[in-house]
Amino acid sequence: MKYLIYKNPVFRADIETEGGFTKVVASGILSSVLGQTASKEMSFFDNQKYIAALGGENAAPLNHFGGRQYENALIFSTWMPPIPSLAFKRMVRGRMGAAFGKYRPEQVTISITEECPNRCLHCALPNKNNHSKLTADAVKDAIDQAINAGATNIIFDGGEPLGYDGLEELISYVDPKKAIACMFTSGAGLTEEKAAALKKAGLYSISVSIDSPYEEKHDEMRGVSGIFKKAINGISNALKAGLLVNMYIVLAPHNADDLDAVKRLAIVAGVHELSFYEIVPTGRWLDRRDGVLTAEQHKKFEEFVENCNQDPTCPKIFSGPLVINEFGCMAGRQWLHITPEGNILPCSCVPIPYGNIQSGSGAVSEAWKKIRADPAYSKGKGCLMRDSEFREKYENSFQ
Repeated sequence: MKYLIYKNPVFRADIETEGGFTKVVASGILSSVLGQTASKEMSFFDNQKYIAALGGENAAPLNHFGGRQYENALIFSTWMPPIPSLAFKRMVRGRMGAAFGKYRPEQVTISITEECPNRCLHCALPNKNNHSKLTADAVKDAIDQAINAGATNIIFDGGEPLGYDGLEELISYVDPKKAIACMFTSGAGLTEEKAAALKKAGLYSISVSIDSPYEEKHDEMRGVSGIFKKAINGISNALKAGLLVNMYIVLAPHNADDLDAVKRLAIVAGVHELSFYEIVPTGRWLDRRDGVLTAEQHKKFEEFVENCNQDPTCPKIFSGPLVINEFGCMAGRQWLHITPEGNILPCSCVPIPYGNIQSGSGAVSEAWKKIRADPAYSKGKGCLMRDSEFREKYENSFQ
């Protein structure tokens, strides 16, 4: 099958699927010129596993992927709109703009509530304990502003968003022609009924956090017993409801040697994608700059990803560390975050407010202008919060 990524009168790029992998094919009079300019963006889609191909012979069933709404579409990742779709078209326009230096906040996370039954040691939220949460009207305004600024992925976050009364209404508010609605969760409260309600409301994908493939270690990191079982049950319930399910792993010294066990757990659970991000010294982990991966652990992780990509039983892998190594830190370049107090940050891990959503209808665009005017967010380096120069310069601005 062939799926359109981008086209204009002189250039076209398609994804072809074969043997469970993708191949990017460029054509058109200026394919050699524009293809070279956009090659870095296009490489993200080349020679990669995908989740499901819809349409054509041997196609995946449609019922779990939006029915006929996504007929003849490629589900490439839980982080991305179907290919093609109007939301994906908007995303590609943004990425093509980024290739020429014009960035948009493609992915916007909104922490709708600080309330959470967990006490994670590495939570990005600082220990404020003021029980902050955004009103439904404030969240809807944030969604409108984010989409107007170019967002194509609205992620509901917390705290624990499943504890927010009226979550389904907020999910339904995200226009699927412009963006996908996604969510982070610990799994607490993700019952069969709740998962079905989220799917009905229009939730596209759900990321369930797993800090360790071993129950005792996971519960220890989360600061509450029994949460591992709830996470695994939540994954099962989400899959039954027909949601795209991502298992989200924060790589840290405590689980860096458990990668094979993580892979086995993901296969048994039947998730669509397995995503890794490296632990960031922020929030409750702010002063733990020594608590990050070693060079040897990074090397082992890269080997693990390569082996998984060749293993047909392994889910699709999204490797945050490798993406950041290639494309640079996404904070303030493609990512934006809104806190339960309404503060607008470059990402959930960079605790520097550049505005507040409740200051008016232009708050997001104004904050984005301020962020983009700061050269720190255009260097294309690794994670800014692990960069000593950045921390020394901005630590007085940290919330």
